[in-house]
Amino acid sequence: MTPQKRTARIAGFLYLIVVLTGMFSLLYVPSKLIVWSNASETFNNIVASETLFRLGIFAGIICYTAFLLLPFVLYTLLNAVNKTHAVAMVILAVISVPISLVNLLNKFAVLTLISKADYLKELNTDELQSQVLLNLEHYNNGIDLASIFWGLWLFPFGYLVFKSGFLPKILGIFLMAGCFGYLIKFTGSFLFPGYSALGISSYISLPSAIGEIGICLWLLIVGIRTRKTSGIN
Repeated sequence: MTPQKRTARIAGFLYLIVVLTGMFSLLYVPSKLIVWSNASETFNNIVASETLFRLGIFAGIICYTAFLLLPFVLYTLLNAVNKTHAVAMVILAVISVPISLVNLLNKFAVLTLISKADYLKELNTDELQSQVLLNLEHYNNGIDLASIFWGLWLFPFGYLVFKSGFLPKILGIFLMAGCFGYLIKFTGSFLFPGYSALGISSYISLPSAIGEIGICLWLLIVGIRTRKTSGIN
């Protein structure tokens, strides 16, 4: 196995960690525990399944740590294609990591609220339940902020994949389209309260999902094709 193919496999493995832990912490756990219209039910779900809630936090930490390492490995693989875009890819990806990690403090605050510490006895049950849902709302707002950079890094990454000559061009196109999907989703949900009810909201994330899962599996299973020496700048 060549060093370049080994680097591709490492990148694919890190990407797989990001995908699996991200799906678990951002999709699976919330779907099982959080009922946005009902603070009481959400509170009771988290109390009853505290281990699952903690696993979601732990998975998030693993996800963001792997995501911190991933762009540097991809830089090693792709910087010869275009160094400027490779540097931009790393910077835009790395910016999201401290935002995401600090944002997890909102979930730690939820753990504090359900801990039944003595000083919490001054709050009645309704207040505790409302505080839990409020912290989860704060967490969601932080995710929305981080998602700007989860989208932005995909454009230079997709460009590098498209121009590389040793990775599928179609995946590069999906990755670049995924950048705009993230940005449209953030802009729509932030500026237009009824955005989630629009039909487009269900499909706008598809390009990024196809591109990211696709490139993850390609790097992990195939690695890279024989590199073309022409058309790279």
